[in-house]
Amino acid sequence: AAALLLLFLAPCCHAWISTPSVYRNSKTRLFVETQYTLDGETIRGPVTPIGNFCLVKTKDTLTATEGGILLPDQSKERPTEGVVIAAGPGRIHPFTGVRMKNPVSPGDSVLYGKFDGQPVVYNDDQCQMIRDDDVLLFYQGVSMTLDNITPCRDYILVEMAQEKLETKSGIAIAAQVTKEDLPCEGVVAKVGEGRMTSTGELSKPSVKVGDRVKFKDYAGNDVMIAGKPYSLVRNIDILASMPNEEKPES
Repeated sequence: AAALLLLFLAPCCHAWISTPSVYRNSKTRLFVETQYTLDGETIRGPVTPIGNFCLVKTKDTLTATEGGILLPDQSKERPTEGVVIAAGPGRIHPFTGVRMKNPVSPGDSVLYGKFDGQPVVYNDDQCQMIRDDDVLLFYQGVSMTLDNITPCRDYILVEMAQEKLETKSGIAIAAQVTKEDLPCEGVVAKVGEGRMTSTGELSKPSVKVGDRVKFKDYAGNDVMIAGKPYSLVRNIDILASMPNEEKPES
């Protein structure tokens, strides 16, 4: 009987001894211990951004070739895309004490300035710690479309005119060569919810979709959406709105 008892207990004892300590506690209940790292150092738990900071995992922007093949676009100077891993609740206004709610949440894809924020390596992923003020627009989904994007706060999305650049002899000129000569104007395609005031209320944008606007030189952030050129401009940098060109009746 003793021999049979030993034969029965041997596999159980072997399983207990071979089980790593991180998977069991004193009451023999199994659990999994998740490890977190920041810049190569092990930390005790997940990172929690404070105030209006956001932890964003950077991602490559994909560009479609004429054949429809998606390629990572790393050659152009452009705003950077990423996915929000964690976000703070928002900053507190220094004079009114009102919480300025963070406009983005974990899971949102965001577009932000190329040189904004502080780079960090979180759980072996290249990330960026940015403020909510650095976010140009946010969206849900794999890639940006005009339907799924939302300009952040007081940003205005302006559709720029696509003009064919040629000399009198018919030679095409690269857009980069004449970039400084292009007018800073276009048609409003989308508007954000507005700038948040010190009382936590939103001030409505001064322009609406369809308005033709002119904005300050170098104030726009260029972005391509579905192959069309757009510029993200803060409401405060828009100088004037103009009557849009009427299409001739056919």
